[in-house]
Amino acid sequence: MNATMDRPRDLAVPVLKGWDALRDYDLEATTLWDFPAQSPGPVDFGDHRFNGVTPASLVMNLVRRYSRPGDLVVDAMAGSGTTLDVARTLGRRVLAFDLAPRRPDIARNDARHLPLPDDSVDLHFVDPPYSDNVRYSDEAACLGRISCREEEFLEAMEMIARELLRTLKPRHALGWLTSDAYRHGRFTPLGFLTFEMLAKYFEPVDVVCVARHNDRSANPMWEHRARRFGFYLRGFKYLFILRKPGARPSEGAFE
Repeated sequence: MNATMDRPRDLAVPVLKGWDALRDYDLEATTLWDFPAQSPGPVDFGDHRFNGVTPASLVMNLVRRYSRPGDLVVDAMAGSGTTLDVARTLGRRVLAFDLAPRRPDIARNDARHLPLPDDSVDLHFVDPPYSDNVRYSDEAACLGRISCREEEFLEAMEMIARELLRTLKPRHALGWLTSDAYRHGRFTPLGFLTFEMLAKYFEPVDVVCVARHNDRSANPMWEHRARRFGFYLRGFKYLFILRKPGARPSEGAFE
């Protein structure tokens, strides 16, 4: 899908002025994505100050590749609203949910129980907590309060996956962003554990390596500690792209 085909025309969908920041931005062609800035141009998508904010260009690639203008895009754990801003700019309908909304256009909701009908979403994107290293809210149900080493954490991730599966249209795509964890001297291969869980429900499309930037650990002090004490800082995240199984439609599939 090229930029010309992708541009919204005569749609009753709000379009931000940020279209010019995205329309000529090339789609990624390899499985290594590196976005030094959170937003690709002068317009902000989401809030770059939000801890763990998703790169806007990552969302843009998914929205342009796996949906069309007017389709419904959903972010069940919306954070600062990057998906909301990008999807609107690209002429998609979009719903955003979060347990602790930071904007009035993000609805308060637990991703384990989505208020959506079955088979109603054209594209899901989710960027959940990776462990208990960042406390996103004081809500008792916040997954950022649970270590990824705990069985409860992976059980919660699986509940979210089942809700995404239920609400996604057959043969349509899910993007799931995650990272491995190193906490208190112990490495947890959360990416592998998550992919193994997701593969029980979805068909894998591809795995993308996303370079990490602007983390709190990305400074000389932490680099010194990593070298001195023999551990590694997280340098990348996994973007798992998957598809809901189902009968292959006569047209409109994103292959």
